[in-house]
Amino acid sequence: MYIELGDLTPNEIYLAMTQTVIPRPIAWVLSDNGDGGYNLAPFSYFNGICSDPPLIYISVGKKSDGTFKDTRVNIEERSHFVVHILHHELGAAMVETSRTLPHGESELDRIGLPVTEFKGFPLPRLADCRVAFACELHQIQEIGTTPQAVIFGQVTSIYVQDGATGKDAKGRFKIRADKIEPLGRLGGSEYVKFGELLEIPRPR
Repeated sequence: MYIELGDLTPNEIYLAMTQTVIPRPIAWVLSDNGDGGYNLAPFSYFNGICSDPPLIYISVGKKSDGTFKDTRVNIEERSHFVVHILHHELGAAMVETSRTLPHGESELDRIGLPVTEFKGFPLPRLADCRVAFACELHQIQEIGTTPQAVIFGQVTSIYVQDGATGKDAKGRFKIRADKIEPLGRLGGSEYVKFGELLEIPRPR
């Protein structure tokens, strides 16, 4: 089957893209509402794109009424944000934070997730996530007809849960993915848990 995107509506293209670009990592983004509270929202158009400087990106659409999402507003106004990688036990909580709330109403207050200090960073991190990136706004670009906001964040530090790091066969620093057990995004309401770990050496 060939899917000709030129024959589809934007919504149909979205369905085709999100069900074929799989699995996608999920950025669970904490940002500052500016009133002492925090916004928390998931995004699966997300990845790392550069190591010098260390940059990640998230693609943020608009609310159904055409206004900017709180994540974009908060990052534009206050620059700092935290991107978390979650595991499957937090999946239901993550989906709940995708709910559209009035600006300034905190998802953290609704679901009661604990936060803890992110050492050396002005924002906290989710205490139950095994990986978190401390990010500062690098750039925002608008793309597409909606448009989407592609938010580039410069990573200043990374938290990794104790016990999830080690050394590889060459003695180099290694993150143990089997200890992180990241949740991956598929299409619709489908997700995938961390499965079998394969190691395929690169050619020399």
